[in-house]
Amino acid sequence: MSLIAAPAPSLTDKLTAAKAASRVLATATADRKDDGLRAIAAALVANADRIVEANGLDLANARENGVGASLQDRLRLDADRLAGLASATELVASLVDPVGESVRGKVLPNGLRLDQVRVPFGVVGAIYEARPNVTVDIAALALKSGNAAVLRGGSAAQQSNRVLVEVMREALAGVGLPADAVVTIDEFGRDGAGELMRARGLVDVLIPRGSAELIDTVVRESKVPVIETGAGVVHVFLDASADETWAVDIVQNAKVQRPSVCNALETLLVHRDAAERLLPPVLGALRASGVTIHGDERTLEVFPDGVPATDDDWATEYMGLDLAVRVVADVDEAMEHIARWSTHHTESIVTNDLATAERFLAEVDSAVVMVNASTRFTDGGEFGFGAEVGISTQKLHARGPMGLAELTSSKWVVRGRGQVRG
Repeated sequence: MSLIAAPAPSLTDKLTAAKAASRVLATATADRKDDGLRAIAAALVANADRIVEANGLDLANARENGVGASLQDRLRLDADRLAGLASATELVASLVDPVGESVRGKVLPNGLRLDQVRVPFGVVGAIYEARPNVTVDIAALALKSGNAAVLRGGSAAQQSNRVLVEVMREALAGVGLPADAVVTIDEFGRDGAGELMRARGLVDVLIPRGSAELIDTVVRESKVPVIETGAGVVHVFLDASADETWAVDIVQNAKVQRPSVCNALETLLVHRDAAERLLPPVLGALRASGVTIHGDERTLEVFPDGVPATDDDWATEYMGLDLAVRVVADVDEAMEHIARWSTHHTESIVTNDLATAERFLAEVDSAVVMVNASTRFTDGGEFGFGAEVGISTQKLHARGPMGLAELTSSKWVVRGRGQVRG
């Protein structure tokens, strides 16, 4: 027997294997896919110690390299977060399988029956940064929607992602599904990400999640079709009629509850007629939570405990305990500011004026627009999707939190009885 080890699979080998796995998944029953999801959920809990140990190596490396607290928070996995990922995976299993769903259909005058039905994309590639939870979210949604997942999770979470993928592949194989339904290419580094972007024919769609720089690079360089997710320069506008308690609670939650994520508040706009009433309690609560206020001139007149804001602040996704604040003349100026500086992710208005609320909902051009609610609700789990692949800020195919339906395409099925075209 040869003692020579088999060569490690190349990136092309891995993509080819994922493509083969996608053909199996495309015809797998909902029950079979759900068995795989439940096996993954159980394996995440059973292997918690193994996963947390690997995550500890990534966290130690992050601290050694001076990574900020907010990014460390996004990187961290513990038993509670793993239990949450397992619960989300179980929830995905409980959702209705979108594959085969009829989008629309009709019978033509000549008797032909047309049906547009949902089908998987095939192979879904994902490039993302320092978010090991995304490894599980994307794999779970891809599996349920009949797709194979090829994952490039970045060097910051490489140990965590390696073990997570091993655990999921073992779980899938254990219930008779192809392990290659979940593939990581982290070992190929940045060159691997470049090859993934050029793998047209083996990868059907590519989804980037992370910094604006990462997303822009993928959109510009990928030959594979891209569903664009976006950075979150997220706004809340406090209208003149805003309830003070709602304003304090919503702004506090949107900024402080988890500042490192893309649906956290980054710019607060306040109607000038409410500035003296609302700025002290709202910003006072934020300062008590350690938030640094980057205010315009009028904001600092009313609330001096801050630093002057610049145009860079209006464009910044802080992902930490900093907030840009501006006083505006009215809802029109608020919407003009949003139109100029927003990344079209999520915007919310706090108001008791129904007409103003409806104008804001109709005229603000973002993936999610809210009235009297925290922007932290822009999330696949909160929307009932179980998890999300990302939050799309583009307008083609998918917009907002992307769940199962957004990981499908469609095809037309035509049934006839001998008809020919005249």
